[in-house]
Amino acid sequence: MTVTELPDSRLEALHHWLRQQPATRGLDPASLTPVSGDASFRRYFRIQTADGPLIVMDAPPPHEDCGPFVRIAQRLSDGGLRVPVVHAQDLSQGFLLLSDLGNQTFYEAIRDGLGQDETALQHHMRGALRALVALQQCPADGLPVYDEARLLQELDLFPQWYLQVHHKHTPDADTQTRLTRIFALLARQACAQPQVFVHRDFHSPNLMIGTGAPDFIPGVIDFQDALQGPLSYDIASLVMDARTTWDEPQQLDWAIRYWEYARAAGLPVPADFAQFHLEYEWMGLQRNLRILGVFARLSHRDGKHHYLDHMPRVLTYVRQVAGRYTVFHPLLRLLDQVEQVPARQGYSF
Repeated sequence: MTVTELPDSRLEALHHWLRQQPATRGLDPASLTPVSGDASFRRYFRIQTADGPLIVMDAPPPHEDCGPFVRIAQRLSDGGLRVPVVHAQDLSQGFLLLSDLGNQTFYEAIRDGLGQDETALQHHMRGALRALVALQQCPADGLPVYDEARLLQELDLFPQWYLQVHHKHTPDADTQTRLTRIFALLARQACAQPQVFVHRDFHSPNLMIGTGAPDFIPGVIDFQDALQGPLSYDIASLVMDARTTWDEPQQLDWAIRYWEYARAAGLPVPADFAQFHLEYEWMGLQRNLRILGVFARLSHRDGKHHYLDHMPRVLTYVRQVAGRYTVFHPLLRLLDQVEQVPARQGYSF
């Protein structure tokens, strides 16, 4: 189905806006083709111009606000990041005309074979780690704070949507008390970390394959929800990617390389890698419990059932961390109950 065939009340307004752009841009509205959508109301199109393709963002008010994207794009660009250049904007209608960072995300490249080319994979991932360090050096002032209340609110999605809606399981009072304690521990540990610029979804779908040597720096997209928050958040997002499976030795290698790059750049990572390892794993557990709730909600509320395909991977990451620390063993028992895993020895409520 082409764009013009879509039963979409916003398309007429979008075409009208594109026709109003200066003729010097050489836009061809008839070439408008869908690129992707995401878990929000935003979606993206590619349009051909006399000087090459551009990207059109459609972010319908009142569901979305393009203002943060425009402001944060400038902040990241000033920090040396490869981000879309905003060529034209209409914030009242929710339309942006952006530079095109390429055709392939890390996720698509890995799915298409990058993961089997170890040398190329390492080049691109190390470029992503360097980009992350640059991003974390950008000013975070004025961004919403990723505070304890917000972290706890996110964790509530796990019992609400993953347990109760997805698995039809309501924890008993004792289990809920233990979950509450675990959630409080995760939130306190995260808030005790140094606070920096947090992309919030610094992972393979939001990194565009770079131009290659010498630095392999990726393009960075989907940063409009950036926050001021825990230092370890984005590295946990990258190495425990909800859409790409990485085994523990690979996760550890990239975490160590990030830690080395961050120390060299003067970021306030712990001097002891073992402490940093604990912090990013616990941060990853918080994030992945939230993601289980989000993916369940996207399926059951919004009909986006393909997100369920990634749940087994996310559960593996959750079990990896929860199994390493005794304090999280009650979470393992709960997962065994809802997934009907045979009882095992070693942990109890």
